[in-house]
Amino acid sequence: MTQHAVWGLGTATFIAAFVEFVEALTIVLAMGLTRGWRSALIGTAAALIVLAGFTVVVGYALATWLPRSMLQLVVGVLLLIFGLQWLRKAILRSAGLKALHDEDAAFGRETAAARTAGRDRRYGLDWFGFVVSFKGVFLEGVEVVFIVITFGLNAGNVPVAAAAATTAGIVVAAVGAVAAKPLSAVPENTLKYAVGLLLATYGTFWAVAGLGALHGGTSLAWPGGDWTLLVILAGWLALSRLLVLVLPRVRPAHATGPSAKEPVA
Repeated sequence: MTQHAVWGLGTATFIAAFVEFVEALTIVLAMGLTRGWRSALIGTAAALIVLAGFTVVVGYALATWLPRSMLQLVVGVLLLIFGLQWLRKAILRSAGLKALHDEDAAFGRETAAARTAGRDRRYGLDWFGFVVSFKGVFLEGVEVVFIVITFGLNAGNVPVAAAAATTAGIVVAAVGAVAAKPLSAVPENTLKYAVGLLLATYGTFWAVAGLGALHGGTSLAWPGGDWTLLVILAGWLALSRLLVLVLPRVRPAHATGPSAKEPVA
């Protein structure tokens, strides 16, 4: 794996994991400040333990059950679909057709729900705070695990992807502990846009390379090797900016504003 590919892998994984951990932090903070830190932190720790086991099992299964070309095809397609979902939301937000994600608003919703929930204690824990913290960290963490496994296995360097994600988690946790409030100053919408572009780029690259699995089982080689990633990235960026310009003009007039009913995740 070339040096620039290692940096690309680490950067893409770090940014994607950072965004997910920021959202998980908001949930844990809301539970800790309103329901008690003990239950929130234990819920967080439990989710991290489950995620670690999930990572080992899924990573081992994919690495041992599928030949490399088929692994590239399957994971590349999944990564492409996953990335296009992120990119779709980013395009709609940039075009003014979907509300921007607001971490302060998300914190307010979580806090309000925590304050109105009943008091149910189990195993010495505030059960609502424990369950919501566990669920929030686990669901956001699953996306991080997916990114680490797919990027790591396809690039042949799981340790770099895992280290990048771990670093992102440590940075978010440290900043959150010091600030004791949601990281609303983080340009999360811009980062989500970048993550969508990166996931779509790597997904395209690996899915096409994996098409060789359908014809002889050998991965197809891109002209230019890893440098082709820059060309693919430029293509997705150009297409997304074109859509940002065109969509507001072709969308019906009644749908040109951010929808209050559409989730802002």
